[in-house]
Amino acid sequence: MISVFLADDHMVLCEALRFLLEAQADIRVVGIAANGREAARQVQQLQPNVVIMDISMPELNGIEAALQISKTAPETQVVILSMHSTAEHIYRAFQAGVRGYLLKESAAAEVVDAVRAVHAGRRYLSQRIAGAVLDDYLHQRDAARTASPLDRLSGREREILQLTVEGKSNSEIAGILGLSPKTVETYRSRLMTKLDIADLPALTRFAIQHGLTPLE
Repeated sequence: MISVFLADDHMVLCEALRFLLEAQADIRVVGIAANGREAARQVQQLQPNVVIMDISMPELNGIEAALQISKTAPETQVVILSMHSTAEHIYRAFQAGVRGYLLKESAAAEVVDAVRAVHAGRRYLSQRIAGAVLDDYLHQRDAARTASPLDRLSGREREILQLTVEGKSNSEIAGILGLSPKTVETYRSRLMTKLDIADLPALTRFAIQHGLTPLE
């Protein structure tokens, strides 16, 4: 039996995927989360075989959550769900250790195949994405690494960036991450300097452009 955990802030989609997966005799959905931080916490507890996770979620996006899951549940295989088919999004996902990348528009048709593929140790890429894109970004890592300004930031800085553009105060971020407000302010100043961004609106545009936070 393949155990699957679903993480998406759109519950209608989660329930639809649950229905499709549990119609299979060999698949069981063991949990659902609506934000990346809760998903990472529950996956650490449940240790499912496969996680299907939206790339754009509140509090902690799918890429950062996948990085955390790779450390706390190394046997769990992650499949990213995304509306984005750009090379940067795909590269960042596989760089974070995910085993599959599934476009939302084709999720209903492909999710069962994706779960079985990654559980069997294979990678899965949505059929609508050209294989050449994946090849370019897996086999030319050094060149691709310089293309994304996100590589200038530490994991903690990326977390604080996302929480900041979601409107949380330094005190709220400090409570979520177990830091002091002063430390959060230091991280925020440092990341804005690294990105050469001077104000919050520009930081928000950057986060949306690079898939760190949802549009809504």
